[in-house]
Amino acid sequence: MKYSFCSLTDPGRVRANNEDTVAVDEAAQLAVLADGMGGYNAGEIASHMATSMIQSELGEWLANAAKRPSAGEVKHAIQTCVAHVNRAIFDASRANVRYAGMGTTLVLAVFFGQRLLLGHVGDSRCYRWRHDTLVQITKDHSLLQEQIDAGWLTPTQAANSPIRNLVTRAVGVGNEVALDLREHQVQANDVYLLCSDGLSDMVDDAQLADVLRQGGVLTKMAATLVAKANEMGGRDNIAVVLAQASGSIEEPRLISRWLGKQ
Repeated sequence: MKYSFCSLTDPGRVRANNEDTVAVDEAAQLAVLADGMGGYNAGEIASHMATSMIQSELGEWLANAAKRPSAGEVKHAIQTCVAHVNRAIFDASRANVRYAGMGTTLVLAVFFGQRLLLGHVGDSRCYRWRHDTLVQITKDHSLLQEQIDAGWLTPTQAANSPIRNLVTRAVGVGNEVALDLREHQVQANDVYLLCSDGLSDMVDDAQLADVLRQGGVLTKMAATLVAKANEMGGRDNIAVVLAQASGSIEEPRLISRWLGKQ
């Protein structure tokens, strides 16, 4: 299985600075996206710390790991790295009054073989496009999502809620962070979309699916998604990472079976 990546950020049409940060390490098959929060430029600092530290620390570990690390080993490496990032941001926020209270959402993807290890904190998301169907495979850590889960709001009501940007988890706001980490099976031609809420709040799932359905090169799809968010108002910074799987899953299995009969 081979993977192609593309990333793009945009400040949007309202905000002067961009607190969304992305990082991609194609050699390590690693993608990271963070949406910062905090006063002054603290959100920008927090998101940059998260993506750069993960790209450096986790990317180096993946590059130097055994040829085929187990899923358990990769999970441990991800959890350890995110814990280091959380502590670094938290310590920086306490050391500098300008950074007090800063934090960031996070979504990171590590692809290896036919697997995806996907971790996230906050309301930045990952979607999977497969067989003409778009599925959100992360679940927002937000007050709004908790109200939906409790049955207090319908998804339609939630779309216009004034609390849609209140997250219940973030990296760097406490001594420890709870990372949701899941393993997913990858199929050939899957496309994975990592994004900040600057995209998902502006462009609904049906519109996202329309863009991915058109296919084409990843850079064009990313640019179209960002343009749509801006067309809808661009009220927040926009960050997009696309990852596409290519290659046949069945061929290695067939070869193995054939060799086994010789």
